[in-house]
Parts: sequence; C-alpha cells; structure tokens
Amino acid sequence: MKIAATLALFATPAAAFLAKAPVAKQNVAPLAFSIDTIPGAIAPTGLFDPLGFAEKADEATLKRYREAELTHGRVAMLASVGFLVGEAVESKTFIFNGEVTGPAITHLAQINPTFWLILGVGIARAELDRAEIGWVEPENVPVDKPGLLRDDYIPGNLGFDPLGLKPEDPEEFFEMQTKELQNGRLAMIAASGFLAQELVDGKGIIEHLTSAKQPPVTPVE
Repeated sequence: MKIAATLALFATPAAAFLAKAPVAKQNVAPLAFSIDTIPGAIAPTGLFDPLGFAEKADEATLKRYREAELTHGRVAMLASVGFLVGEAVESKTFIFNGEVTGPAITHLAQINPTFWLILGVGIARAELDRAEIGWVEPENVPVDKPGLLRDDYIPGNLGFDPLGLKPEDPEEFFEMQTKELQNGRLAMIAASGFLAQELVDGKGIIEHLTSAKQPPVTPVE
C-alpha cells in the first residue's frame, strides 16, 4: 500500500484535521450537548444507541463519545481511500521504489523500518497537538473527571479548514457535522469490509472489483 502507507502518516484525527497555525476562534456557538441536540441523529433511526451508552452519559462523557466517533470516522475515510488508491497504483509510482505489491493489508509490512520511525514521530506530534487543543490540562482536571474536554471545544473542531468550507450559520454547520458523521460511519463499515475480505481470500479489493467485470471463461471442449 505505497500511497496508503503514506496516507497512514496522516491517518489520525489530529493529522487529518489539524491546523499547524494557532487555532482560530470558533465562531459557531455550540448548542447544549445532549442526546436531543447533537448532530448525527437522522430519520428514521434518530440517535442510534441500542446499548444505551449515550442515554446514560452526562454532557462531558457524551462529548468524549462524539470525539471518539469522529476520530474513528476520519481515520476510516482515509483508510478506505488508501486501500483503493494504494492497490490501484502499486508498482506504478516512485514511492518505495515501486516494490510494494499485493493486497493493501500487506503493504505496511513491506515498508522499510525507517518509515515506521517517521510515522511514529509524526503521529505522536499530531496527537500531542490535538490534546492541547481539545483537552483540559491534566493539572486542572478533577480526579473524578479524567480526559475532560474544554468547555468551548466542539468535538472534532481542531481548526483545520484550509478551503474555508466551515459555515458561519449554526444550522448549516450542524448539517455539515451530520454529513461528516454519516460519511465516517459508512467509511468504518467499508474499511472493516475491506479488511475482512482481504483476510479471507488474500486478494486485493481492486482485484475483486476488476475480476467481477470479467465474463466467465467457457472451457474449450
């Protein structure tokens, strides 16, 4: 997964949605965070919570749940793209000398160990920046409230918006949050399916898609 491996460096919520410049002031006023007001609850299911995690959570806990969901959704969106792109261009680019081949789940294992050092440092730095943006400093957190998010922090809003797509209107911002959540949820299912399929038969996703288009071969008598 030549391209996908490179994408992995950015496949953390901090790296994917993090501004290197100081975080801009959040102009969109957050609504009270409760199961009745949070983005992502759409018809016909509403807030899908069959195990009742959100219903039992207080506001601080619910914010951490949403931060975690956005984190996994963003990583999954990058991973889904990485699967397809990495397999589509294998042996066709200069990245890693074009030597990484096969199903995407085998690509990272084929990469020089030096890459893992760079990857680890990059992820550590990105996660540190994310923590500084969203979380209260440990020395200011009550003992009974570990992992406390800042009061003015909107889960997932790390200030990364190079194209200026973030709406100023609260209703439009709410709608965009829901769209991101829905795409992230779909990507988590897709990435899980990619992993499972390649583990089952050892074939890449692109290989599956291309072979499905080929007509069956009729044996010659």
